[in-house]
Amino acid sequence: MGNQQILLIILGMVIIGVTIAVAIVLVNENAITANRDAMAADLVNIATRAQQYYNTPANFGGGGRTYIGLSADVAGMLKLASLEMSANGNGTYTIIRPGTATAVVLRGVGTNVLSDGSYPTMTCTITPGQASITIEN
Repeated sequence: MGNQQILLIILGMVIIGVTIAVAIVLVNENAITANRDAMAADLVNIATRAQQYYNTPANFGGGGRTYIGLSADVAGMLKLASLEMSANGNGTYTIIRPGTATAVVLRGVGTNVLSDGSYPTMTCTITPGQASITIEN
């Protein structure tokens, strides 16, 4: 074989290697984005249940226009979601700041590992009439 043919084979192998590496990175990024999107959907669902809790009278098992009663433990979370919803294929969801008269804060930790070894993490601050989601990492 001539030098030109060997050079073309090596160049072709380098191009194929770079293409495979880029494809692997894109697939991993897509998986992380999909995990964050699914976590956001779960947090919105739980936030909706927190709004229902807020608007339900206390004598019917709700908060009576407060988030008090949504404690930062399993019992508080069970008022918003079942155990299956609290930890599913998308992530694990907990109350990180107990409910007050005007707010409660949730955290979701995803299932995909980020490049730094951590997991996607989001918080959701719920106040009367709104919920805001913040991506921590």
